[in-house]
Amino acid sequence: MANKRYVSFFLFFMIQFSLLPKSHPQSTNQSDDEHQILLELKKHWGSSPDLGRWNFDSVAHCNWGGITCTNGAVTAISLPSQKFVKPLPPSICLLKNLTYLDLSYNNISSPFPTMLYNCSNLKYLDLSNNSFAGQLPNDINSLSALLEHLNLSANHFIGRIPPSIGLFPKLKSLLLDNNQIDGTYPAKDISNLVNLERLTLAVNPFLPAPVPVEFGRLTRLSYLWMSDMNMTGEIPESLSSLRELDLLDLSSNKLHGKIPTWIWQHKKLQYLYLYANRFTGEIEPNVSALSLVEIDVSSNKLTGTIPDGFGKIANLTLLLLYLNKLNGSIPPSIGLLPKLTDIRLFDNMLSGPLPPELGKHSPLGNLEVCNNNLSGELPEGLCSNRKLFDIVVFNNNFSGKLPSSLDGCYLLKNLILYNNNFSGEFPKSLWSVVTNQLSVVMIQNNNFSGTFPTQLPWNFTRLDVSNNRFSGPIPMLAGKMKVFSAANNLLSGEIPWDLTGISQVMELDLSGNQISGSMPMTIGVLQRLSTLNLSGNQLSGNIPAVFGFMSVLTVLDLSSNSLSGMIPKDFDKLILDFLNLSMNQLTGEIPTSFENEAYQQSFLFNPGLCVSSSNSVHNFPICRARANISSDRRFIALCSAAASIMLLGLALVGFMLTRRKKHIQRHLSWKLTPFHVLNFTENEILSGLCDHNWIGSGRSGKVYHVYAGDTTSGGQEVAVKKIWNMQNHDNKLEKDFLAEVQILGEIRHTNIVKLLCCISSSEAKLLVYEYMENGSLYQWLHQRERIAASTPLDWPTRLQIAIDSARGLCYMHHDCSPAIVHRDVKSANILLDSNFRAKMADFGLAKILLRAGDESFSAIAGTFGYMAPEYGHWLKVNEKIDVYSFGVVLLELITGRVANDGGEYYNLAQWAWRQYQVYGLSVDLLDEGIRDPTYVKDALEVFTLAVICTGEQPSVRPSMKDVLHVLIQFDRKSTGVQGSLKQVTSDET
Repeated sequence: MANKRYVSFFLFFMIQFSLLPKSHPQSTNQSDDEHQILLELKKHWGSSPDLGRWNFDSVAHCNWGGITCTNGAVTAISLPSQKFVKPLPPSICLLKNLTYLDLSYNNISSPFPTMLYNCSNLKYLDLSNNSFAGQLPNDINSLSALLEHLNLSANHFIGRIPPSIGLFPKLKSLLLDNNQIDGTYPAKDISNLVNLERLTLAVNPFLPAPVPVEFGRLTRLSYLWMSDMNMTGEIPESLSSLRELDLLDLSSNKLHGKIPTWIWQHKKLQYLYLYANRFTGEIEPNVSALSLVEIDVSSNKLTGTIPDGFGKIANLTLLLLYLNKLNGSIPPSIGLLPKLTDIRLFDNMLSGPLPPELGKHSPLGNLEVCNNNLSGELPEGLCSNRKLFDIVVFNNNFSGKLPSSLDGCYLLKNLILYNNNFSGEFPKSLWSVVTNQLSVVMIQNNNFSGTFPTQLPWNFTRLDVSNNRFSGPIPMLAGKMKVFSAANNLLSGEIPWDLTGISQVMELDLSGNQISGSMPMTIGVLQRLSTLNLSGNQLSGNIPAVFGFMSVLTVLDLSSNSLSGMIPKDFDKLILDFLNLSMNQLTGEIPTSFENEAYQQSFLFNPGLCVSSSNSVHNFPICRARANISSDRRFIALCSAAASIMLLGLALVGFMLTRRKKHIQRHLSWKLTPFHVLNFTENEILSGLCDHNWIGSGRSGKVYHVYAGDTTSGGQEVAVKKIWNMQNHDNKLEKDFLAEVQILGEIRHTNIVKLLCCISSSEAKLLVYEYMENGSLYQWLHQRERIAASTPLDWPTRLQIAIDSARGLCYMHHDCSPAIVHRDVKSANILLDSNFRAKMADFGLAKILLRAGDESFSAIAGTFGYMAPEYGHWLKVNEKIDVYSFGVVLLELITGRVANDGGEYYNLAQWAWRQYQVYGLSVDLLDEGIRDPTYVKDALEVFTLAVICTGEQPSVRPSMKDVLHVLIQFDRKSTGVQGSLKQVTSDET
């Protein structure tokens, strides 16, 4: 019994062993051959995302990217989007079992690859989205007879489709769209492909021909795309046999007649595109094609009403009926469709209200019904599902308030409601800066009311609220704004000084409001502005000269205001299609380039204007003769000469008195007044005042570097400023001394140089400061040969210096009571410690503002190149002169130029303004030491801030608090974020 069991087990084992697959040498050789063929393909095509993983040392090529094997043999190659350029190599067909080849989305440019005729088992071929060119070969049927899928779309094939295309007995998919194939299409030959399920011939320049009736034989078609191929005539009834159609696209042809009834009653059709043809007649009223998902029959000549049957198509997401001649009302049932996302019915003759339930039951995203006769209110639930991104309803008769559901409509991008009868307060949530995506708002010609927020959203590109009832101040405008129009409202206040946020704006219309004040000089930053209308307001002051540098400005209307002064001479640089300065209080000469008929109505009702000659077209008097001007100049010159003689006499008397005083000597008695705990005595200071320790001179004295005390007593380095011998000068220097002591003795701030004590006698006075190891900013920017370091300051260091200095000035202006004006802010008065932290110094010119308003001085004090225009001309002093000077320091930090280096433009501030106006922002503006790409954008934005700080009008300059706020935004070490000038807010706004 045991032997029988053993024999049975042995026989079973032998039978099973005989069934195991044998390892043939031929099979191994085939694998090696295919491995080598694939390596040759990689060598031919070069590196690519997938071929990079093909390893020369590995034999497991079936695991390589893009390769599929069956029973160890390569059967499929799928290498789309590999950036191949070279043609297909013949060796690819040495892969005898290859059935699938996808080389789509590459850059192969060659004729049709006839070497593929040798791929005898090919079933799937996709060469779409390449650059294959030339004609399709007449013997294209030499491709594998097993071929089921042929995709040649989106190439550059020309000529005709060869009749042999119809000789593929198993072909299910033929895609030839988006080429340059012309001639006639072989309708009869294609109709022989009875197994065809997908056919695309779209977007080819075929000769005009009717829709092929023969295609009715392709009863298995589910996808038929034949748009934009010059088809004419009507849709043939034969196509009604295509009962498996899922998509029918015959759009953008020249078809006419009625849309056949069978289309509206098709049981499987989901996507119907018949737009941009010439179809006429009414839509089938009994629509029963309930499988439809998308309907686009727009841009035809359809008439009649919208069938109520559309409201029964439960899966409908897209309904496009625009640009037809439809009339009547929109069926309420459409508002109940559960999946509707896009409805476009514009440019018809529709009337009545919108479906009241529209938006409540579906994720509605786009509503476009403009250019109809619709009326009533917008449906209350229009944005209930928070998916709405477009509302375009202009040129209708809508009325009432906007629906409350718009309050949370955060995806809304375009709100275009103009030319209706809407009323009520405009929803404040739509101005939200944080959540709003709104970019286009066009609500002109309604009855909206309300006010703007202080700052409009940054993403606004177009805002038109003209002819409504908005009130309040003008908002700070958005950064991407191209058009802002708020004409004929009730806006008041001044034009915001900070216009840098809308440097891209091209049209600005604030006419017909109640805007007052002067036009800010910063309007010059609007270098892309082509149209500006500020007419019909209450503007006053001069016309800014910067208009002359706005090179693309073509329309300028400043009429019906209270502008005064002369028309800037730089207006001669403008090339305007339209100019209106009428009804103002302008004086002086009309620029010669505007003394022609094109501008005959441009200057009316300005009685103070004059013209240069009697040949002018303008009815104004001739300006005063230049002979009179010359006479006046001679009189002025005579007076100047007499004054010079008198001054010379006074100088001689003064010199004689000075010589007498030199004989009077007095015993010196020093008095020390400390402001901090000191580790030295006055004798230790006095002993250090020798030439050996001299480090520089100021307007009123020398400066010494003194080491006071010794190491055992804890001495320290100090800077000593010695005021010139007070007996040899007038009382003004005494006042300088007293001013500096008074101010610095009371100040405690980390960014203001510390005054340790003062030492005075009847002959000399000493100010003892903490010593700043790295000297002045001026030395580091402009006298680097005098300091030990050879490396220029990098951008983070320069920015930190600017922030430190701004903090010091901000403390003086905003935290001291009364406020303190430095009056001599410059790079030489910004001192740097061992860590390059900056402190403001030299307050000899500082003035405490004892009362509100501007303070006048009897003499100019300050440094050329840093002085604000109003200070130099009218001796007017407030904090804004320090802002101007600080702006010049910023320009020094950024450009590396000195303050009085403006070339032909007089000084650095004027040079910067003209560079900004004419050439815009570029890396060429920056000092070579700070052109690191990481910081270029930040440095250029600070350059813009500097230009604003050095504006001609004090009222449009920011406060130091605002300047500091902006600078801090660029301090990546502290904030980690990059700032933006849109955050600057004028303290006077």
